Amino acid sequence: MRGRMEPEPDLELLLLEARESIEAAQSYRRELGQRLQGLQAARRQIKESASQTRDVLRQHFNDLKGTLRKLLDERLVSLLQEVDAIEQETIKPLDDCQKLIEHGVSTAEDLVREGEVAILGGVGEKNEKLWNFTKKASHIQLDSLPEVPLLVDVPCLSAQLDDSILTIVKDQIFSHGTVASRPPVQIEELIEKPGGIIVRWCKVDDDFAAQDYRLQFRKSTSNHFEDVYVGSETEFIVLHIDPNVDYQFRVCARGDGRQEWSPWSVPQMGHSTLVPHEWTAGFEGYSLSSRRNIALRNDSQATGVLYSSAPTYFCGQTLTFRVETVGQPDRRDSIGVCVEKQNGYDSLQRDQAVCIGTNGAPVLSQADHLPIQL
Repeated sequence: MRGRMEPEPDLELLLLEARESIEAAQSYRRELGQRLQGLQAARRQIKESASQTRDVLRQHFNDLKGTLRKLLDERLVSLLQEVDAIEQETIKPLDDCQKLIEHGVSTAEDLVREGEVAILGGVGEKNEKLWNFTKKASHIQLDSLPEVPLLVDVPCLSAQLDDSILTIVKDQIFSHGTVASRPPVQIEELIEKPGGIIVRWCKVDDDFAAQDYRLQFRKSTSNHFEDVYVGSETEFIVLHIDPNVDYQFRVCARGDGRQEWSPWSVPQMGHSTLVPHEWTAGFEGYSLSSRRNIALRNDSQATGVLYSSAPTYFCGQTLTFRVETVGQPDRRDSIGVCVEKQNGYDSLQRDQAVCIGTNGAPVLSQADHLPIQL
């Protein structure tokens, strides 16, 4: 009995399934390739940070050795100078005493020679020489001897060296420095703003009690990081950022009650595609700052709306206004945003615009007289 014949599969269906399998394999390969790149980046970060840490440790301890050697040499010179000063000060009286004794010895020798000559002379000369010798000897105090100090009264220099300093230094050296596998803080988020970037960071070590944070940044083409913020906040907006330029950011922390800073976080790359805010230049009745980001109305009769030079804000962005000074109030004074630039209006109290007064309150739209919420 012949078995039932199975229907042949549809060729187009097979081709479709084959293409889908190929696409899935290609996508899988791409995903694996990206993960390999991620592994390579992680490996590179470990090796580069380990190499940098070795260099920092070697440099630091070489500097310590050089500084300690210099301090020890300076202390040695100071102690040797102190020994020299004591020696010179206390040896001078002994030198004076020695000169006095040597002078007495010389005088006594001369007197002995003269006495011997007087005794050995002739009878006539003998009486005269003996008389002269006796007269001369009577004027010399042969019983007066200079006092020589006892050894117990003479300085005996010595050095007092406390070997416990070696134990103290040893304990300090053995506890000096630590190696951390990761910094206690990391950059959490970079948010672009017109002409700036908001940097947010967080603590990743629960056992680390942070007192202050220190944020630095640099252009990707620069070799030098600059301090931009030191304080207790965990976010900061870095201004004066050039658009479409990559910047690196890093942050570290200082523990509560400590002076030294923690290791730096892993540098994060960020950039802003938004150009800095500038007011339109040349508008009658307004003066602009050098960076054109501050406008001052200098004519009470000035009319019309001062617009930004370009549309620098987009949906979803947080917009912050700040009024520095307020002069004579005017009902038209307001600040806000609009969809498009329209000439002929003396305020933003119109359709497709949101504005607030200088007191911070929403301004009613002239079109529908309803409050406009920010």
